[in-house]
Amino acid sequence: MKRPFGLLAGILLTLGLSFSAQAEESSAVDPALRQALIEAVESGDSFENRYVAEVWLMDMSHRLRSRIADPQQRIKLLRQVHFEANRVDLPPELVLAVIEVESAFNRFAISVVGARGLMQIMPFWLDEIGHPDDNLFDVSTNLRMGTTILRHYLDIENGDLTRALARYNGSLGQTWYPERVFDAMERRWYSQ
Repeated sequence: MKRPFGLLAGILLTLGLSFSAQAEESSAVDPALRQALIEAVESGDSFENRYVAEVWLMDMSHRLRSRIADPQQRIKLLRQVHFEANRVDLPPELVLAVIEVESAFNRFAISVVGARGLMQIMPFWLDEIGHPDDNLFDVSTNLRMGTTILRHYLDIENGDLTRALARYNGSLGQTWYPERVFDAMERRWYSQ
């Protein structure tokens, strides 16, 4: 399958400069998504028990080691990802794959279209939800918004993850972005 932008897109994605995220203009914002983001921003532990937490965190920490050297930073990020993913009923491994593709785990990544942070959130969302002073480089804020947006797109696409991921990336109708996320899941973030 031919992929748009070819080598340039691959280079930009490698540098964490994805053509990302919810490339809608502010004037065309879905009111239901705006409301979901407001509730998410304004809304505790997500593991069913300590054993499950330890197993998952140790496994994923090992997988994340090549991206984040400090073990405490890895565990902190993994706890946040797990919490936010479970909050919106997404697999945490999917969220990790999206982060890998979107920003290569660079919390300060900025795409060529201005998307910010781990999950590459467009800044206009902050104004849309009445939180213009929030910081999209803050991991908690970025994960909360990114998982909420992805969940919303999965819902409006009736569970079709390929279409939801393409919508998240702003490439609805194409499969190159979902394929990259699925590849990252299979290579690194597969479920236990």
